[in-house]
Amino acid sequence: MGFLNSIFAFPLDVLPFILVVILIAFTFHEFAHAYTAYKFGDPTAKMLGRVTLNPASHIELFGTLMILLLGFGWARPVPVNRDNFSKPRLMGIIVSFVGPLSNLVIGFVATIVYVALINAGVIGGEGASRFQVAVQLFLYYLSILNIGLFLFNLLPLPPLDGYRIVEDLVPRRIRPMLQQYEQWASLIFLLFVFIPPLRAVTIAPLYGLIYHIFHAFTRVSLSLFG
Repeated sequence: MGFLNSIFAFPLDVLPFILVVILIAFTFHEFAHAYTAYKFGDPTAKMLGRVTLNPASHIELFGTLMILLLGFGWARPVPVNRDNFSKPRLMGIIVSFVGPLSNLVIGFVATIVYVALINAGVIGGEGASRFQVAVQLFLYYLSILNIGLFLFNLLPLPPLDGYRIVEDLVPRRIRPMLQQYEQWASLIFLLFVFIPPLRAVTIAPLYGLIYHIFHAFTRVSLSLFG
């Protein structure tokens, strides 16, 4: 058990909650991309069955494994053809951003419910039942992981949404230069992920920001009930 605890980013006893949260977070993230692109006039994702809340259409095994091992990961990217948009750059930015935004909204709503139930004495009290503890853990990780996915996906590195936003923001003449170095940027991203010293100064600081946002959401939630 000690060995297994050492290889996962989360304690073994909370892994079932993490898996459920991943299914929710990844599904809504990719659905948001697909649905928005479809509404903007691109049928690509619709034709491939991605405008759905069925997790099986969105979950990617390696990306899911990474979130269990490292605390962050990804789902299957939604294919988007920006040529089908009436305003390709603006709509492309919106389509890229709504995925992370959906995670932030879920994190905020989960925090409100978490604080509301604690304030009402439904969870968080002494002598809580196993069911109450399960609800508390689920809501906590639903908030924390979704905030984390919001931040992680905005990193300007391929294949993340932050890179796609940068790609649409820069002048058209610069895009071929970005695409020329895209394969190397992907390699750099993997180095950041798997080499601990690099991860410590690049991705790891996001963890502190996650809790800053969570505490800010908590303060807002307390003001609603207080």
